[in-house]
Amino acid sequence: MSKQTTVPSEPIRDARKLGVGKMLVLGIQHMFAMFGATILVPIITGLSVQVTLICAGLGTLFFHLCTKFKVPAFLGSSFAFLGGFAAVKMLDTGVYANLTEAEKLPYACGGIVVAGLLYLVMAAVVRFVGIKRVMRFLPPVVTGPIIILIGLILAPSAVTNASENWWLATFSVAVIVICNMWGKGMLKIIPILMGVLVPYVVALCCGLVDFSGVAQADIVGLPPFQMAKFDLSAILIMAPIAIASMMEHIGDISAIGATCGENYIEDPGLHRSLIGDGLATSLAALFGGPANTTYGE
Repeated sequence: MSKQTTVPSEPIRDARKLGVGKMLVLGIQHMFAMFGATILVPIITGLSVQVTLICAGLGTLFFHLCTKFKVPAFLGSSFAFLGGFAAVKMLDTGVYANLTEAEKLPYACGGIVVAGLLYLVMAAVVRFVGIKRVMRFLPPVVTGPIIILIGLILAPSAVTNASENWWLATFSVAVIVICNMWGKGMLKIIPILMGVLVPYVVALCCGLVDFSGVAQADIVGLPPFQMAKFDLSAILIMAPIAIASMMEHIGDISAIGATCGENYIEDPGLHRSLIGDGLATSLAALFGGPANTTYGE
C-alpha cells in the first residue's frame, strides 16, 4: 500500500525554510493584509495616505529595533482615535473658531503626540512595578473586549465599501474561504493574497477598474508632511484615548505570543513593545500621520 503524503500542519516558525520565492509571496500577502486597514484611517479622517504609509513602515522598523526583532508584529493605523478626530473637528471656539476641518487636523495630531508619550509612562510603570503585578489588572477578560469593540468600529466602513459592488465583494470572500478551507499546499496559506488578486483580475476583465487617478498622479513626489500643532483642548480629547489603545496593544502582544508559542510579554518585555509603539505613534503624529498600533494579523 502506498503511503499518502500530507502537508505538515505545524506552524511555520522559520520562514527561511520555505525558500526565497515563498517568503516573498508570504511577504506580499502580509502587506495586503495590513494595507487596507492602514490606509482606511487617513481616508476617513482626511490625513495623507502617503504620510501614513511612510510612518507605518518606519514605525514598524523602529518597533522591531526596540523589541530586539523578537515580536512578529506590524504597526499600522489605529482606529481607537477615530472618535477623537471627529471631536476635534467639532471644536469651534478659541483657535478653532475660523478653521476648516482640514486645518484642525494638525491639532488632533498634536494630541496624539502626547498620547504616544503616555505609552512611555506606562512602559516605565511596567518596568519598575513588574509585569506580573501590572498584568493582574489587565487579564484577557479586560483587554479582549476592548480589541473586539475597536474592531467593531470598522463594521460600518466594511458594509459601505462592499455596497459599491456586492457581487464582487461576495466573490472575494468566497475565494478566501475556498482557499483557506480546501486549498492545498501553498494555496492554503495565501488565501488573503488570492482574495485580492483573483477578484482584481475579474474586475479588470469586467471594466470595473478606473486608472484615471494613476494617470494623473506624479511618478515621483514628496509626501505632504505637516507638523503637528498643540492646544490643550485637543490634547485633553486625544491623549486619554491612549488608555484604550494601550489595552489593545497588550491584547495584541498577548495574542501574537499565544499564536507563536512565545511569551513576548516577558521577553523581550512589555515595556519594550510599549516604548516602540509609543515613540512610533508620537513621531508619526508629529509629521501629520495617525497613531500607530500593533496589528496581529
